[in-house]
Amino acid sequence: MEGAMDTRAIRHPNHIRLLASPVRHELVDTLAALGGKATVSELALELGRPADGLYYHLELLAEGGLVREFVNDAGERGFAIQGARRAPLRLAYDLSTDDARDALAQYAKGLLQVAERDFGTALARSDVEVAGPRRELWAARNKGWVAERDLAEANRLLERLCELMSQTRDDERTRLMSLAFVLAPAPQKGKRRTKTAG
Repeated sequence: MEGAMDTRAIRHPNHIRLLASPVRHELVDTLAALGGKATVSELALELGRPADGLYYHLELLAEGGLVREFVNDAGERGFAIQGARRAPLRLAYDLSTDDARDALAQYAKGLLQVAERDFGTALARSDVEVAGPRRELWAARNKGWVAERDLAEANRLLERLCELMSQTRDDERTRLMSLAFVLAPAPQKGKRRTKTAG
């Protein structure tokens, strides 16, 4: 693995593959939600998993330079996201090699597995809002034709959603939410129909 990353954009296929694991992806997302650093016991409590089962994945992330290990004043081991403490990790999309494309495909598959699990967990709860301005459960797919300005607006909105959904907890922000999405050109089969007069 390469050394520590010095930017928030994940570029190397090996780093992207590290995040393709749903467990490691969730660990990094949880670290970001907790302000960029947490002890292993805090992560275990937040994720509802035994701490012993997290060390393997955290150590792989540390070896890959995506997180760094620390020991707090009480002697507890913890991990922190490398670089800017509160910035969520982002990918730099490189489609120039088969290796890079394969790593991105693995990442997307893992991301969708985490999203599927989050959605299934929410379905089992009775207190989830499913309508109105406080709605907190959505799954949707839309397919249609867009202009350049539409695509630019969609990207601005997605960036804003990422910002909103990457905030840390405070007195006002007490609901932990998850957002996952895929934006991709759809395959065009056949010829595009043109409008006919009349």
